[in-house]
Amino acid sequence: MRILHTMLRVGDLQRSINFYTEVMGMKVIRTTDRADQGYSLAFVGYGTEQDGAVLELTYNHGVSSYELGNAYGHIAIAVDDAYAQCERITQAGGKVTRPAGPVKGGSTVIAFVEDPDGYKIELIQTTR
Repeated sequence: MRILHTMLRVGDLQRSINFYTEVMGMKVIRTTDRADQGYSLAFVGYGTEQDGAVLELTYNHGVSSYELGNAYGHIAIAVDDAYAQCERITQAGGKVTRPAGPVKGGSTVIAFVEDPDGYKIELIQTTR
């Protein structure tokens, strides 16, 4: 068994596709439009669905926002250099909510970014 994808409900599909591709550097893997059923999907990721987990961005037609609730945590992404990624994300118009630096009480370098719908993304530096 392996994790295939994580689904996020988004208020504007194109805005989210732009964020995950232009700001986070992912690629659109595939899209589906189900107008008769009232939803559209975009799968985005760093590789193929066969190679690793991806994100399924789900837009329910006519729904522009969601309450995230208090149980959701974050998506974690491994990066070579969290400091450089924060700079790149900021320059691309992304929102860094916790600048790169060591995790409290440890030495692992992390940072947090927020997507247009308020979902948190943790960047974890895995090298250096």
